[in-house]
Amino acid sequence: MKNKNVVVIGGGHGQSAICRGIKNIPHINITAIVTVADDGGSTGRLRKEFNIPAMGDIRNVMVALAESETTLSQLMDYRFEDPKGTEEDVQGHNLGNLILTALTQQCGSFLEAVQTIGHVLNVKGTIIPATTQVISLYALMEDGVIVKGEANIPNISNHISRVFYDEKVKATPEAVDAILRADLIIYGIGSIYTSILPNVIIPEIKTALEHTKAKRVYFCNAMTQPGETDGYGVEEHVQALLDHGAPVDMTVMCNDKISQKILTRYQKEGSAHVTVNAKKHSYKVVRKSLLKFGDGLVRHDPDKIQKTVEYLLERREQ
Repeated sequence: MKNKNVVVIGGGHGQSAICRGIKNIPHINITAIVTVADDGGSTGRLRKEFNIPAMGDIRNVMVALAESETTLSQLMDYRFEDPKGTEEDVQGHNLGNLILTALTQQCGSFLEAVQTIGHVLNVKGTIIPATTQVISLYALMEDGVIVKGEANIPNISNHISRVFYDEKVKATPEAVDAILRADLIIYGIGSIYTSILPNVIIPEIKTALEHTKAKRVYFCNAMTQPGETDGYGVEEHVQALLDHGAPVDMTVMCNDKISQKILTRYQKEGSAHVTVNAKKHSYKVVRKSLLKFGDGLVRHDPDKIQKTVEYLLERREQ
């Protein structure tokens, strides 16, 4: 049987959840295309000090795709305590980010550093930064205000019209090639404006998504994100993708019942359950059980994601 090529586009914990779910599916080649536009926390400090792309989301995906949960993979996620918030020396830094920074300086190449750590962790797949440039994401709000910085965008109480870069950004050639060779492309799960779209709006990636023969599937968030998708249903999430040039053939949404207690908890934080509002769509909507509810939180279950992606791959063959 010929292996299927599956490409996951995004960033943040949502993309990691998908990668953790699909890494044990037999007969697939996984490629994760990851945003490097993050400018907050440890990642932001390191990219500012050493002028290197953001590596936090890449580190998360590395740990998710590691063949087994080893001591080293756990150390990659270790964060040095910074109880006073001084951000001095290594305080507040993530060990994996420091290792990637050191390797980038030693190798002279961010992409090579990512590949080297991937080999050490025995990653089941290929991890590719969307670009190797040091970039800043901008958002144009509906009232015309422009916000600079991925970390700042969700903090503005406004609706986002579009996200963009203020410079010419060139995609990693390996990312473009992976999209063109893909059998299945997954957007998500995660912050649509600050995790998924920062990849899509790179011109070569957008063009590749238009020309690929792969099925392009969006895994929709279960809950809205304050400052990004307030009041959004499934349709608004997909429309954001379409408006930025990302074709969508199918959307996967959760059909799990969320208890009122959990919904109330999220409501207090300004978040609501994402639902379907329209009856007809230009794309197919698939409903699947995708969630788990440990500690009263809504999280995507890697095992359920695995079953759903297996279902999508089977449909692809039919």
